[in-house]
Amino acid sequence: LYNIGISEKSCINFYMKGNGRRGFAGTIYLENKGGNFLGRHKETFQIRSQKNIKIRLKGDGSDYQFRIKSNSSDRHSYIAEFKTSGEWEIIEIRLADMYPAFRGQKLSISNFDKEQIEELAFLIGNKKEQKFHLEIKSIELL
Repeated sequence: LYNIGISEKSCINFYMKGNGRRGFAGTIYLENKGGNFLGRHKETFQIRSQKNIKIRLKGDGSDYQFRIKSNSSDRHSYIAEFKTSGEWEIIEIRLADMYPAFRGQKLSISNFDKEQIEELAFLIGNKKEQKFHLEIKSIELL
């Protein structure tokens, strides 16, 4: 995972626990156009008959976005928004419901209908100073 959109003052910690869980936590500040954090992972996944993504995670009660790209060099991402409860939970997202956007603007192209995913990302972008914590146990195509 790597990040963009954080101020120089922000402190972000990435971690991987022995049980395979991964996560990120830190503090977001507003200086230098901060106010958001994007953690990305590049890996290619082929989509055959799968229609959904199931994510087991534990957040901090904040709103997040899950983002995918079919080609990591694309400028736009496909987005699904979700709110965490502060407890372990399962977020299930229909791939066909993920809408295209670039720099916060929805695009007038079709929702996700590709044959592969090359990049996964989680974004917290509430444009406020805050601490955040998101732990990911698994991401599955169903």
